[in-house]
Amino acid sequence: MTKRTQQKRIGLVVGREWSFPPAFIDEVNGRDAGVTAEFATIGGTHHDGPVPYDVLIDRISHEVPTYRSYLKHAVLQGRTVINNPFMWTADDKFFGASLITKLGVVSPRTVLLPNKDYVPGIVPSESLRNLQYPLDWDGILEYVGLPCVLKDAHGGGWKEVYICRSKAELIEHYNESGLLTMILQEFIDFDHFVRCICLGQDEVLPIRYDPRARAYIVDNEYMGPKLRERVTKDCRTIVKALGYDMNSIEFAVKDGVPYAIDFMNPAPDFDINSLTPGYFQWVVSHMADLSIALANDPRKQAEALGWAAMFKASRA
Repeated sequence: MTKRTQQKRIGLVVGREWSFPPAFIDEVNGRDAGVTAEFATIGGTHHDGPVPYDVLIDRISHEVPTYRSYLKHAVLQGRTVINNPFMWTADDKFFGASLITKLGVVSPRTVLLPNKDYVPGIVPSESLRNLQYPLDWDGILEYVGLPCVLKDAHGGGWKEVYICRSKAELIEHYNESGLLTMILQEFIDFDHFVRCICLGQDEVLPIRYDPRARAYIVDNEYMGPKLRERVTKDCRTIVKALGYDMNSIEFAVKDGVPYAIDFMNPAPDFDINSLTPGYFQWVVSHMADLSIALANDPRKQAEALGWAAMFKASRA
């Protein structure tokens, strides 16, 4: 009697999403590929306990800390987690600007600002002796120019993002930032704006995007071949460096130069109403391809799992 092969399992970790999860689960389960997808169940996890999923897809741990701890545990147990929870824990937009500049991708000029406020127990005269005070706002603005963009270094979804057209406006918004760590960036007065969905560190879908309306626009002829090739190449460079298998990357294109202005979005918007049906189906199909492939052919684990290996999940 032939021994039956145990079916591989994909666990989906989600929040309030309503369109992507059932579509993805139906896509995987309808393929008869020896792999099933389901909503992951996470309870009182033992530190040395098994993880019943071969692949876990993380869409919400940035808002539910328990999930992030579980997913890091899953990586240590040899499971594949999309996206790498160690990198996700460590990323920030200032680090990202520094990283892509080293990689040869163009970034707007970016400045890291000290927090405006701090948790109780921080005594400015004693705890913050390494910080320059007052800030040289004139020197900062000479570097980034006006208008400029003030944003949360760890934020997403266009939250806490301000276009500042004067020093007074910049300082006003900075003074309201509270405990957030903010960055200041050069404003790119773009000719084209592109948001790319990146899956599996190779698949890239560039989409015309209107940041003012926050809407995708179906226009497959939006970019010429040369710009599309450059944007696709830059996307692959970024996701391979971050080790992200699921990301969205935004480019503001000025005079033919794509500036990567937002590219650390490891739980990108996959809603059908945002993406539009055609792009949504592309995401569902390619996420199923990726997840099934990783379930059947998981990444090789390093003999000794050091921090460098955990931060670098790229298969390149």
